[in-house]
Amino acid sequence: MTLRLHNTRTQQVEVFEPLNSEKVTLYTCGPTVYDYLHVGNWTAYIYWDILVRTLIASSYRVERVMNITDVGHLVSDADEGEDKLEKGARREGKTAWEIAEFYAEDFVAGMEKLGLLPPEHLVKATDFIDQQLDLVRILKDKGVTYQTTDGIYFDTAKFPSYAEFAHLDLAAQKAGARVEQNTQKRQPWDFALWKFTPAGENRDMQWPTPDDLLELPTGSAEIMGFPGWHLECSAMAMSILGPTIDIHTGGIDHIPVHHTNEIAQSEAASGQRFATVWLHNNHLKIDGTKVSKSLGNTYTLQQLEENGYSAMDLRLFVLQGQFQNEGNFTFDNLASAKNRLEKWRSYAVLRHQTHDRLDDDNQKNDAERGSISLLAASGALREALQDNLNTPEALRVIDQAFSSLDSCRLDDIHHHGLIEFIRAIDELLGLQLEQSTPDIDDDAKRLIIERQRARDAKDWQASDRLRDQLAKKKILINDTPHGSRWQWA
Repeated sequence: MTLRLHNTRTQQVEVFEPLNSEKVTLYTCGPTVYDYLHVGNWTAYIYWDILVRTLIASSYRVERVMNITDVGHLVSDADEGEDKLEKGARREGKTAWEIAEFYAEDFVAGMEKLGLLPPEHLVKATDFIDQQLDLVRILKDKGVTYQTTDGIYFDTAKFPSYAEFAHLDLAAQKAGARVEQNTQKRQPWDFALWKFTPAGENRDMQWPTPDDLLELPTGSAEIMGFPGWHLECSAMAMSILGPTIDIHTGGIDHIPVHHTNEIAQSEAASGQRFATVWLHNNHLKIDGTKVSKSLGNTYTLQQLEENGYSAMDLRLFVLQGQFQNEGNFTFDNLASAKNRLEKWRSYAVLRHQTHDRLDDDNQKNDAERGSISLLAASGALREALQDNLNTPEALRVIDQAFSSLDSCRLDDIHHHGLIEFIRAIDELLGLQLEQSTPDIDDDAKRLIIERQRARDAKDWQASDRLRDQLAKKKILINDTPHGSRWQWA
């Protein structure tokens, strides 16, 4: 099946056609590392991990860049207020560099817990200052920048298609805007490429502003500054992947400002389309409300673990919704995902209880038994994801395929097909079913055989005693009409 994706730029689901038939270039907006990420933040990275896995399953080689924003992200999209890293440093009594290092490491650790595939390039904004200054230099040479007393700005009037991507009504915005704090900006939506450190302020993260970027007389004093938040993404993407990339991902909150500004500065500099396909995930609400520290609902991975939930439980919860739809996190919904994952693990361990008899496997035909073929289910799973990353449909395929095993004797389950299906789930959805369901040891297997003999002899007392011994090993026995099966507690 051909891969189809909803392109924000065209507002349509389209057949995906990369610039290069063998390689896909992908940019993912990464975190601003001033605090722990919460479940709403992680939702985006889980969805884009599914995108990467689906691209790989569609026979593409993926080269992805993800940024670590460790400077320049101000608390206001209007380029006003304090840098979030500086604010975090003041909150914890550390330097901005220390804050960035700590929370960047925590982000990488969270990616590992969630089973996210690492990008080929995980890069920090502070490591790309030269490239960002080069981009400002190109834009200045093209005549689309101007200087104010607080920085160098992009003149959006020089980019006629500025409002098109987000379908902005700039006239209405201007009419309804509050008094502009920076009266030197030519248009309220003009954005900072490079901000000057305010006089008398000493920032942890600042760099000399090259003289050739300045327009106004500066005297003999060196002007220190730092990049605007939007600048880093364009500089990183274009310097690593080229002027035009295949896919750019982010949250819907990025559309009207951050991504609109990325497009303007990138395309003004290169004269080429910045990204062919734009993918945006919807918001995740918490108990039906917006994620907010004031409401105390910014749940982190650490807090979920303290409440008995794993990163994999969160991953499956997120995949129960499609990336374009608004999600709603509740602990009841998370508990449902946890139960679903535990049930799937009970099916995954059946691979240790079936037998690798090739002659028998080749003759088994699950369809004739009225159930879904496990091998066919692997293909259906892949097709669901190729249909605009339809994760709810993918989970339905898994539920149906696994539930078909309930009516099968262990000897009737296609051993190789089950293993391949579990691996397809792990490769496409990253749920680590194979890794989390090891085989039991020989002693436990001996106890199970003894218990079955006791049951055959109707020695229920011995059967119960052996069941208790297995429970101490965290092994549960389910007696079904089709035979006994074990699973991990």
